[in-house]
Amino acid sequence: MAYLDNIRTFVRVYELGSMSAAGRDMRISAAVASARIGQLEAHLGVRLFQRTTRSLSPTEQGRSFYEGAREVLDKVDEAEARVSEITETPRGTIHVAAPLGVGRRLIAPQLPGFAQAYPKIDLRLRLSDRRIDLAAEAIDLRFFLGHPADSDLTIRPIASCARVLCAAPDYVARRGAPRDGAALVSDNHACLNLRFPGATEFRWTLQTPEGPRPYPVSGRLECDDGDVLTAWALDGAGIAMKPVFEVAEHLAAGRLVALCHETPPLPVQMACLYTHRRLQDPKIRIFMDHVCGRVASAVAQAEAQAGSQAAPD
Repeated sequence: MAYLDNIRTFVRVYELGSMSAAGRDMRISAAVASARIGQLEAHLGVRLFQRTTRSLSPTEQGRSFYEGAREVLDKVDEAEARVSEITETPRGTIHVAAPLGVGRRLIAPQLPGFAQAYPKIDLRLRLSDRRIDLAAEAIDLRFFLGHPADSDLTIRPIASCARVLCAAPDYVARRGAPRDGAALVSDNHACLNLRFPGATEFRWTLQTPEGPRPYPVSGRLECDDGDVLTAWALDGAGIAMKPVFEVAEHLAAGRLVALCHETPPLPVQMACLYTHRRLQDPKIRIFMDHVCGRVASAVAQAEAQAGSQAAPD
């Protein structure tokens, strides 16, 4: 098991790019991670990483060893999964990724209950609004809003999430309430944009009687964290396009008001993305079955809470 632990540590260091990051991921210290890499290098008789005080990078031997090590760990995981299925005792670690807003409001609340029901399964939740590569970052599954670029992965739909253009009453009092996308542009409304490296949507696509239409909105404030946009909207800084479930409480309480009822935003698909191979693991199937239905119910409840505030006239 010590040798297998050394291989697992090497793989996580390789994938995460540092001893400290791998140590945090595996719940060991950076010193232990470094010692395991040293033991593995001594066993193999080669240097797996080039180390400096500021960086760590794999050597040619390290890159070659990673491919085989990853295959070994995949085979071990598959073997453990088969045993788990036979014994009906799923075990192991599940690495989950989700966007910030989705993760905080919908995914994270489901994990303690799952952990209590399945005490042999550890969960690692990573929240980020940037695109995450499942294979490169060793993520088992990720939740997302929109349309993924990973065409070779499998998608499990969860819910169609209504979206709303909203602003604080203070902003509406100062700038007026635009009824449609044309007014957003012609009146030069301050639109709060979600932007992150690799983002491709620079316009807001709204529903019109003629079908979906993109509007080139403008604004001086943008961020890669959706919750920051909500905070800015609450402060009266501008108009945000948000999934209703993220702002349902604010809409219901009147802290935000829905705008552009004549051209509302298109709904956005929430789904779970995973490789076909991971679905063969019983703990992954159990996790998705546990979480996806509860998330769909939470979205429906939030949209009902927002009620007529987010509905078109």
